[in-house]
Amino acid sequence: MLQIETRGRVRIWTIDRPEARNAVHPLLARALYEAALAFDLDDTVDVAVLTGAGGTFCAGFDLKAAATGAGVEWLDSLTLSEDWVDPVARPRPGPMGPTRLMLSKPVIAAIEGHAVAGGLELALWCDMRVVARDAILGVFCRRWGVPLIDGGTVRLPKIVGQGRANDMILTGRGVRSDEGAIMGLVDRITDPGKALEIAVGLAEGLTRFPQGCMRADFLSARMTPPALAAALRREWDSAGMVMAEGVAGATRFAKGEGRGGRFD
Repeated sequence: MLQIETRGRVRIWTIDRPEARNAVHPLLARALYEAALAFDLDDTVDVAVLTGAGGTFCAGFDLKAAATGAGVEWLDSLTLSEDWVDPVARPRPGPMGPTRLMLSKPVIAAIEGHAVAGGLELALWCDMRVVARDAILGVFCRRWGVPLIDGGTVRLPKIVGQGRANDMILTGRGVRSDEGAIMGLVDRITDPGKALEIAVGLAEGLTRFPQGCMRADFLSARMTPPALAAALRREWDSAGMVMAEGVAGATRFAKGEGRGGRFD
């Protein structure tokens, strides 16, 4: 489900559900969340790499789970209370796992295949993205009426700018690595099958710097924790108004309407 490996001072997380294109269900979301918290507290590692097994990064939240009582129960349990004001001091899981966290150490995404819907949101949660030349990133949940609830509406405009974020969010189209690099969504392009290797090499390079200074600059360059918390709460509240539409779309997907690219 989630493979965890340590190479020197680099922690590697591999989402391992290739039969479901590495879609995240509630148990996997919890495992990712706990792995992220453990990494941030572990003094023996400095950088993490998130990737997916079987040539795919992540197809998003498991819509078959979302169509069941278990998936709905997990989402209901994640309601943001008013006292949740700091993703550092008061960490909470997101539907995809770690997406409401602000870690003190960098995480690099190694992307092969598809990083779509919630999988795109996981990639956006990461601090850099190393992407295979033939990979595709996109808000594919658009076609099912499933809203972005893992920081996608918060982080995507910050990374690519409002206009390009509007394009991706409104159309749900796939973005390939070359266009993603022009947008600023993709930081490194690699040959297919090499994303993890290049991402780990990049991570190892980061471990050689004085860590205190690097992390201080890293923190200063990002949104403040209260600002991030407020933006995530706004996204969650907005999504809550259309969640029934998302559950209906997930049900259609679970019944097989997504096979072969059909979703009408």
